[in-house]
Amino acid sequence: MAPGSHPPKTSREIRLKRYPPGMPTRDDFDLVEVTLPDLADGQMVVRNIAMSVDPYMRGRMTGARDSYVPPFELGQPLLGEAVGQVVASRDGTYPVGAYVTSMLGWREAFVAAGDQLSPVDGKAAPLTAYLGVLGMPGHTAYGGLLRYGQPKRGQTVFVSGAAGAVGSVVCQVAKIKGCQVIGSAGGPEKTKWLKEVAGVDHVIDYKAVSDLGAELKRLAPDGIDIYFENVGGAHLEAALDNMKVHGRIIMCGMIGAYNARTPGPPNLMRIVRRRLTVQGILFLDLQDMGPDFELDMPRWIAEGRVKWHETVFEGIEKAPDAFLGLFNGANLGKMIVRLGPDK
Repeated sequence: MAPGSHPPKTSREIRLKRYPPGMPTRDDFDLVEVTLPDLADGQMVVRNIAMSVDPYMRGRMTGARDSYVPPFELGQPLLGEAVGQVVASRDGTYPVGAYVTSMLGWREAFVAAGDQLSPVDGKAAPLTAYLGVLGMPGHTAYGGLLRYGQPKRGQTVFVSGAAGAVGSVVCQVAKIKGCQVIGSAGGPEKTKWLKEVAGVDHVIDYKAVSDLGAELKRLAPDGIDIYFENVGGAHLEAALDNMKVHGRIIMCGMIGAYNARTPGPPNLMRIVRRRLTVQGILFLDLQDMGPDFELDMPRWIAEGRVKWHETVFEGIEKAPDAFLGLFNGANLGKMIVRLGPDK
């Protein structure tokens, strides 16, 4: 919708119907049409152009309240990062035509106040980049690796989920810091992209090897200095068996265990014997690194040192499919749901 045209009166949104006990299914979601309220002073209508689906959202699809964020409410629209355009405004800060990000995804359009939005430059980068490499995933990768991994030239870094939105950035930042990088991903398309585009030194197709730990040992006979964890399960077990003494493990996610009901790996005593540092990370704890991230990442992109890929689903009705695809490896890079044109 061009600036100045009539804003939408209705919107479609995805709501959570029930809390799934294991792997979610499409029946756990509802697609609902709603009428948008009239604007009050200080409000605007935002039409979402694209929205993000992310693995952490699975943790909010539960009634448990011991998480770092509250659960999604049943019968209410889900929340997630999105980029959109202001199409009607009674707010002086955000005029019609401005591009913004919000945590009000899973809907085509919405009414919001200015403090729910952040401005982005629609000319500096493709708008969807603000959901990935220039957004929360890129910031988490950058901050988690640099603050807690403290990579040094010549060290060996192992990254699971290396072809994902976070893992792919970790791999490339580690290369920029002069590290030897081993990435794990599933399938030839992902491994080829990591090797030929992202420049990862060694790539393991975990679906094609019978013994992940043995393959790690072959590629890093002297051991791993830093493990960036996105998957859990067999990957964590293999990493623990191959860590150097005083190695660092950065626990960003464990997508392989989000829907599981079984205990973790049996070799956790390796943490004690090898005096490992294990650090869980959240984007919330890395926001103070924003100025450095906003300086480094656009420069590295401009220099061709950081590249990214997106897997795109079209239409709000496809959002549940895109989310579920995260758990069967359907995404190369950032999973995006496109809701409309960006111009």
